[in-house]
Amino acid sequence: MTPINERRWASFKRNRRGYWALWIFGILFGLSLFAEFIANERPLLVQYKNELYVPVLRDYPETVFGGFFETPTDYRDPYVQDLIKAEGGWLVWPLIPYSENTINRNIPVPAPAPPSWDNVLGTDDQARDVAARIIYGFRISVLFGLLLTLFASVIGVWAGAIQGYFGGKIDLYAQRFVEIWSGLPELFLLIILSSIVTPNFWWLLGIMVIFRWVTLVDVVRAEFLRARNFDYVRAARALGLGNGRIMFRHVLPNAMVATLTFMPFILNGSIATLTSLDFLGFGLPPGSASLGELLKQGKNNLQAPWLGISSFLVLAFMLSLLIFIGEAVRDAFDPRKTFGGRK
Repeated sequence: MTPINERRWASFKRNRRGYWALWIFGILFGLSLFAEFIANERPLLVQYKNELYVPVLRDYPETVFGGFFETPTDYRDPYVQDLIKAEGGWLVWPLIPYSENTINRNIPVPAPAPPSWDNVLGTDDQARDVAARIIYGFRISVLFGLLLTLFASVIGVWAGAIQGYFGGKIDLYAQRFVEIWSGLPELFLLIILSSIVTPNFWWLLGIMVIFRWVTLVDVVRAEFLRARNFDYVRAARALGLGNGRIMFRHVLPNAMVATLTFMPFILNGSIATLTSLDFLGFGLPPGSASLGELLKQGKNNLQAPWLGISSFLVLAFMLSLLIFIGEAVRDAFDPRKTFGGRK
């Protein structure tokens, strides 16, 4: 790590709220990547006739455990459990023995059922475990936000770099296009497109990238306009270096200092946009685990407050962590705080 990056990291750590927010968010996201090992309707491990099976990673037909059908085993079926236990076998279940779409047919009251020992956060109106859907919904929200931030940032940085470096008519015409494009009502257009075509994860991601790339254009453009006449850029031109090499090897690293401070806030907005679309019913396909879909269920089932409250608290906590991280990143790249000593 270079000395300047060491100072930035030290400045980031001095913001205790942002530093711990990064750790908490990283741990939560890391755990959500292994959601199948935390919430699943299939056991983590099965021992049958002195052999070990890993149903969480692989499908086994019922005949493997003494059943009659070649179909995938339903481990929640008491008949299958009795077959395994009859041979002295055992099953190791995840912490939450339900997947995001598992229907609990044993709830004592009509769905949505309130929190209980079996469903610690209750069930939704389809008798699916709320805790499991929150874990899977958290993962898909963060993954969607990260991919959207990555793709949109790459396009935005590239467009801003070209505008700022070449200037002149290229910058003039491109900036007018960016102004018109950024003025389009993104949410309404997404709703219209979603009503025409049934969206999936990648389709929705692609559509949102088309609108979200303009976020960083002005920031990168301003940095390149400022740096295009610096002495080191003129010297690189005099040495015969190509424009592409000057832009992306010499100017871009300096421009990325300002760009990186916006990344957590862009991620925050991307997650909030996906949640809004899911809440309105124009987001991910029906049945997908989503925080926005749980909020919608909470609105439609006011007699089941655990639906809206649990999803709202998770969403608010997640977005708050990202805001704290963004503030710490901004402090880390602020030269007045990085090189000006402790506050």
